[in-house]
Amino acid sequence: MTAYGSRLSSLIRAAGLALALVLPAGTALADAGFQRWVADFRATAAQSGISRATYDRAFRGVTAPDPEVLEKARYQPEFTAPVWDYFDNRVNEGTIRTGREMARQWKPWLDRIESTYGVDRHILLAIWSMESSYGEVLKNDKVMRSVVRSLATLAYADKRRQKFARQQLIAAMKILQSGDIDESHLKGSWAGAMGHTQFIPTSYLAYAVDADGNGRRDIWNSVPDALATAANLLRKNGWQNGKTWGYEVSLPAGRKFPSGSMSLSKWDGIGVRRARGKPFPSPGDSAELKVLDGREGPAFLMIKNFRVLKAYNNSDRYALAVGLLADEIAGYGGLVQDWNRPFTRLSFAETQELQKRLSAHGYYDGEIDGKIGTGSRAAIKALQQRLGLSQDGHPSRELLLKLRGQ
Repeated sequence: MTAYGSRLSSLIRAAGLALALVLPAGTALADAGFQRWVADFRATAAQSGISRATYDRAFRGVTAPDPEVLEKARYQPEFTAPVWDYFDNRVNEGTIRTGREMARQWKPWLDRIESTYGVDRHILLAIWSMESSYGEVLKNDKVMRSVVRSLATLAYADKRRQKFARQQLIAAMKILQSGDIDESHLKGSWAGAMGHTQFIPTSYLAYAVDADGNGRRDIWNSVPDALATAANLLRKNGWQNGKTWGYEVSLPAGRKFPSGSMSLSKWDGIGVRRARGKPFPSPGDSAELKVLDGREGPAFLMIKNFRVLKAYNNSDRYALAVGLLADEIAGYGGLVQDWNRPFTRLSFAETQELQKRLSAHGYYDGEIDGKIGTGSRAAIKALQQRLGLSQDGHPSRELLLKLRGQ
């Protein structure tokens, strides 16, 4: 071959590789690369104790990456959403009402789980709400997908999550090999979180519990197994029985506060008080000040159980939402100081009404679920543009009143 021919051949190979990376995942070039990866990963799985039969079952019918998984991996609005938006979608009349209904429905099991693990039932209900909307998400085929395919997609094509995905994929096949679930029901989120309480495979292996005694740790179909598994995780990470997660507090004006932890009594000594005026029940507990929305928003002193909640999801927002929702389900009341939002908040029912009206005007075609996600926000912006308003996407009472008037 001439030098020119060799160079041309190299260019063609390079172009082919580039094309394989950009073509949709269902195309032949993309499939071929993925299938080679699947064949090569078999040896890694075998080193971790995965049998050939289990591997074949796991990948049966998995011939191409899942393009939606890669799209979701690139875009995670949870980490950029305003603080009030995050909490409004998770702690509202709808999630509170359903949580109380679930508390009544599952009371015998919650009694048993709370007694066994020492974790407050309202915390478990709040986690269930946060993770799967009390199991409703599991019924949505657009959300639930093959755990094996999702994790294989990330391991193959997402360099940032490659190590995580490979580890979770091995763990998922161990779950399959154990017989707790079959391959057709091994479903989860785009990142491989599974069941009512959304456990990633390694966490499942560490904490899964057969609470209902049927011989399988089935967090997909057994609510008792799922709630007991969540309780087991919290207990093993140091949950303190009989203690709360933290306290909403009021801050004295015009002073700075130390970083780090100190006793509640010392916080009280520098003027940090519980928002409703009650004394701290355990003044010797160590606490850390958290202010997620500036001095104008609510402030909190967090004790150990808040840090334990972060073992479930290492996010201050997540742990606080669980705590606030749990308190509301239990009937302790909501925030004294609201989030510092730039508009008048709608109730849950009003948010659903806003979605219905947006739908009736042809701006919105999503679920009427009272949650403001990307679809609802885009619809609001489109309406605001038509009305000549600032296109901020906020679900405000002012906007709803304008719609009512049309």
